[in-house]
Amino acid sequence: MVSKEDIQIKPGKLFINGKWVDSVSGKTFDVLNPATEEVLTSVAEGDKADIDLAVSAARKAFEKGPWKKMDARERGKILLKIMELIEKNKDELALLETMDNGKPISETTNADLPLVIDCLLYYAGWADKIHGETIPVRGEYFNYTTREPVGVVGQIVPWNFPLLMAAWKIAPALACGNTVVFKPAEQTPLTVLRLGEICQEAGLPDGVLNIVPGYGPTAGAALAEHMDVDKIAFTGENATGQIIMRAASKNLKRISLELGGKSPNIVFADSDIDSAVAGAMTGIFFNQGEVCCAGSRLFIEKSIHDEFVEKLSDKTAGMRVGDPVDADTQMGAQVSKEQFDKILGYIDAGKQEGAKLVTGGERCGERGYFIKPTIFDAVDNNMKIAREEIFGPVVSTISFDDIDEMVRQSNLSIFGLAAAVWTKDIKKAHRLARDLKAGTIWINTYNAFDAASPFGGFKQSGFGRELGVHALELYTQVKSVWINLGS
Repeated sequence: MVSKEDIQIKPGKLFINGKWVDSVSGKTFDVLNPATEEVLTSVAEGDKADIDLAVSAARKAFEKGPWKKMDARERGKILLKIMELIEKNKDELALLETMDNGKPISETTNADLPLVIDCLLYYAGWADKIHGETIPVRGEYFNYTTREPVGVVGQIVPWNFPLLMAAWKIAPALACGNTVVFKPAEQTPLTVLRLGEICQEAGLPDGVLNIVPGYGPTAGAALAEHMDVDKIAFTGENATGQIIMRAASKNLKRISLELGGKSPNIVFADSDIDSAVAGAMTGIFFNQGEVCCAGSRLFIEKSIHDEFVEKLSDKTAGMRVGDPVDADTQMGAQVSKEQFDKILGYIDAGKQEGAKLVTGGERCGERGYFIKPTIFDAVDNNMKIAREEIFGPVVSTISFDDIDEMVRQSNLSIFGLAAAVWTKDIKKAHRLARDLKAGTIWINTYNAFDAASPFGGFKQSGFGRELGVHALELYTQVKSVWINLGS
């Protein structure tokens, strides 16, 4: 096992054209450990000038470098080598993610890193299987299509799953032959910078992946509006997604957005209640609730409401919140003071609106950004805590006795990222899978993911699908070729 003492966290630099460089401005920013509020290191702060350099390097690598012309199977081998190096260093990466983000080491070890590895393995296999088709058109013509890389891709990710979100975006983009300018969240850049080192070691050509840490209004905005970027892929909150859409309109670059959610988690009286309680806890308390598809609206059928809330409350009150590096910790620290304060503000709003606080509702300890897992009962679907994305360990329970009204209330949201249904009635399960307006529907489970299965949202949860074969649509464009076979 790797310990904190084994990790040497050096000051971070920008990774541009295969070189580690300071920012043009010379500015840096501190990266904190949210569990201790101590500075882990400083990182170079990129802005527009650095984005310009990174885009230029990516453009050169795409147009003139070896990546686009490389045999697709060789690209796959490099992705496979990246995967193997991540697997070799997975304990170090898991601990670094925990220290940088605040999530428990049990989660980075057993969820984040295995999913990162699986994603790279999956897209390494796709690299030489992206092809076109022949089409039987009218007339004396031979018509065929090719799938070609989009070009220079800008990618911007949030802080809740730093390395996993990087894998979700970088792996399919590279498999398709694109080059990338990547902006990690300023709160959590360390594992992505380590990924840059791993990519170098794996033999990724210079300029194919460029990493520019920095702030959204500077580095992120410069990337979104850059006239020489062909596509933007963004994961984050919906308000920022709207800003990116406006910025991308300047050159009509392609965009894909994976945004927020307020997912309904629906429990029927005919469900396995103990399993549903465990699923409800996973749905809201995994990753401290900092999950875009968190099951933050818990709809419970009235006949089992009291029993369910009591069981949920008992288990929640017994959760171990504390040092994320401790293997027994079940919930770690929120990522930053800003997020910590935002969540506590929502908890205060819930109290003021008349929701019943069942458990939690306050900070945990005196140091670090820890919040006790929180349950509100007797919540009205129109309350602020039921409408807005809290992005923290706060669940709102809503009882129901009419299935049609419950479905209406579930869909009464600007978001549509995910939903879950707990029932033993297969007809009911399929009916709700059809009627709920969300990109992912879980039946008798929660937070199930696989690199082969698409993920994305309806409504203001965004558009485009990451993962699976569908992600290849985001990073390729189709060309139709006509050949005259007549005289």
